[in-house]
Amino acid sequence: MTSYIIRRLIQAVIVIVLISLFVFLLMRLLPGDPLMLFIATNELTQISEEQYQALLVKFGMDKPVPLQYLTWMAGLFRGDLGRSLFFDENVSSILAERLPVTAHLSILALIIAIVLGVTAGVICALRRGGFIDTLVTSIANFGISIPIFWLGVLLIYFFGLYLRWLPIQGYTSPFEDLVLSTRQLIMPVFCMAVTAMASKARLTRSSILEVVRQDYIRTAWAKGLRERVIVIRHVLKNGMIPVITMIGMQVSHIFGGSVLIETVYNIPGMGRLMVSSVFSQDFVVVQGCSLLFAFIVVMVNLLVDISYGWLDPRIRYG
Repeated sequence: MTSYIIRRLIQAVIVIVLISLFVFLLMRLLPGDPLMLFIATNELTQISEEQYQALLVKFGMDKPVPLQYLTWMAGLFRGDLGRSLFFDENVSSILAERLPVTAHLSILALIIAIVLGVTAGVICALRRGGFIDTLVTSIANFGISIPIFWLGVLLIYFFGLYLRWLPIQGYTSPFEDLVLSTRQLIMPVFCMAVTAMASKARLTRSSILEVVRQDYIRTAWAKGLRERVIVIRHVLKNGMIPVITMIGMQVSHIFGGSVLIETVYNIPGMGRLMVSSVFSQDFVVVQGCSLLFAFIVVMVNLLVDISYGWLDPRIRYG
């Protein structure tokens, strides 16, 4: 088990380095000069060649591209992600402000998707062919196929503009105003959770149906054990491995969905920050956001892989 974890950690480091290199090179292949956008944004219409060269030095753009990448990677070990061209601030400080907002939305969406999706899938599997099974399966098929940004616009129109029940934009910390924060989060969190919840319900149903056909489940029924005991002790634990795998995959989907949802609902999180940074060619911020997203996804998938041994003792790591 220890050797397996070490191998996975090494693989995680390699993946993060490759992602950082890919994003670093991709942003520099975009047409245009990001420094000229910085000059235009700050209304520096009269700028001399010396001032332009000074800005290149300030943002580390005077060096060759390979050296820029090595300098940026060396700064990571000191917690320095570079300096934003658009905000003219340290990227670490910007991410420290935006990350809690995206984490708040994403964690809530993931919890809702897991609880409701797994519960719905288990009920459908145990009541296969019934009315609830048909209804939930139909809703799940709809939830998987619907574009979340389109759903977000529909919710804004219906609940925000037509019924005027919920605010249509913004974010308030729950420590400042819990009621307003909850009302602001209902629509964006639902949009982020709906696809994950639907796919989780379908996968859980299929996985549980496969488990309940096994001989040891029939033996448990023959012993006269209660349904709740059979489901919790035998069915869930043995049927959760595919679901746990999907949870690791859906972390990236939910964080990716935050890019769309935060833009639609004007939420000042990392997703909206990435969109604005791409348009302004603030490649340093895009690099920092991408690296942080990659680190979170890789670590979650590592925890998922490690959890397999606890869920199924038949799994052994060499």
